[in-house]
Formats: sequence, structure tokens, C-alpha cells
Amino acid sequence: MAPYHVVLVHFPIALFMTATLAILLRAVSEGPLARVTDQALVPLLAVGLIAGVAAYVVGLFVWPWEALSSTPLGRNHMLLATWTLAYWALVLATRWLQGEAVWEGITRWVMAGLAILGSILLGITGTLGGHLVGIYTDVAAALRFLGWEVYTTFYVPTATLAVIGIAAIVLIGLGVWGARHALPPVAAQAAARARTERRSRGPEPAI
Repeated sequence: MAPYHVVLVHFPIALFMTATLAILLRAVSEGPLARVTDQALVPLLAVGLIAGVAAYVVGLFVWPWEALSSTPLGRNHMLLATWTLAYWALVLATRWLQGEAVWEGITRWVMAGLAILGSILLGITGTLGGHLVGIYTDVAAALRFLGWEVYTTFYVPTATLAVIGIAAIVLIGLGVWGARHALPPVAAQAAARARTERRSRGPEPAI
């Protein structure tokens, strides 16, 4: 199954990296190219997620589970692969459910940051997978410089888990609060289009 896994992982990597470029372009531009690219973002992320799940499942059969789960490098690879898939699924859900409202105000920069972080997770996951099959990269050296040795299991301290849990609860609360006070999606998109049209027309002529 190893050759199939090696082939399959290229699809989510290519699709998610393309999605990152699309998000960054839309975050900095209101132009027609950025808008057309944004229209393809949800299908791009959806296909990338499906390809990622397929590569993940096939990867479970490359080595016996006992061998994969008993080696620090194998555990790290599974950990990062799970995080990466879950992360990009959340990016997809955010863009899908919020629509074009994600490009309003500071939210566009949040989306850009999320895309960059997702690409970093994707790169680390691929690096760990490469190490499992004997393909080494300088990314591992960079991680080692930052204090993470890829050949030992990455453990999250209990205090860090507590902070993550509290942050998750706060973010969920902010999301619920925002949903109750936000415009309906259709109204929000109409308002966004109206603002864009006003900006494209420029200032009204003085009478």
C-alpha cells in the first residue's frame, strides 16, 4: 500500500497549497481574478479534504498498526496528519458557512493567517511521512532548532492542554455570540456587495 499512499498524498498537498494561494490572493485583493478564484475555493478545499482522507486511510495500511503506534516518528506523523485534516476541514466549513463575509474587515487577515498555519502543518506532516520512508529534508533540522526532535514523541504539556481547552471554549462562545448578533448570511453578502460596488464607483460627485 506504500506506493498508493505516496501517490495519493500529492493530491491534498497540491490542492491545499493552491487553496492557500487563493486565500492569500483574496485577502489582499478585491479584483476580478481574486473574486473568480474565491468562487473555486470551496470546491477546491472539499476535493482536497476528500483526497486527504483517502491518503490518510490508505496510510493506515502501509505499516502494521502495532509498528506505527509504537514508534515516536509514526505517532508524530499520525498526530500531525489528524491535526492537518481537522484543521483544513474547519477552514472549509468557515468559508462555506460564512460565505463572502469572511473577506470583510479584519476577518480576511484571519483567513490569511489560518491558510499560512494550515500550510505549515501540511509541510510538517509531509516531512514526517518522508522520514518514515527514508526521505529526509531540512524541515526536520528547522524543527530540531525550534526544540522538536522528530524522532521522539511530541507531547503537549498538561498546562498547554488546559490553555487550548479554555481558548476553544472562549472561541466557541464568541462564535455563538457573533452568530446571534450578525446579519443573516444573505443580508451580509448583499451588504458586502453593496460596499464593494460603492468602492468601485468611487466618491460621489459634489453638487
